[in-house]
Amino acid sequence: QVRLVESGGGSVQAGGSQRLSCAVSGATGSGKCIGWFRQVLGKEREGIASIYTGGGGTRVSYIGSFQGRFTISKDSAGNTVYLQMDSLNAEDTAMYYCAAGSPLPDVSCRPTPSNYNDWGPGTQVTVSS
Repeated sequence: QVRLVESGGGSVQAGGSQRLSCAVSGATGSGKCIGWFRQVLGKEREGIASIYTGGGGTRVSYIGSFQGRFTISKDSAGNTVYLQMDSLNAEDTAMYYCAAGSPLPDVSCRPTPSNYNDWGPGTQVTVSS
């Protein structure tokens, strides 16, 4: 089982930036998909971005509305995955989660919540205007 812990949440002014971290441990011997998601109370969890932690080059995928404003990255070992969030607005206020899952047959990752099995507890991001 993969264990994940998010950090870096907090309060930020509209227009500002925040970087979230996801510490990954446990069954990480083979490449995994690590995804970032968010959820507003009363709404469905939505995908943001995903990254493959194995070799063969950096493979990332974004949900279109986040591309260009949010950036996913990882450290060289794949033990920490980051989400850099820029130009934040009040609609970005949510609980942010990272999760681990297996890659698709073509060794790609997609930030679709149902593809992920192990989840962190989440970190709250609040954007004030």
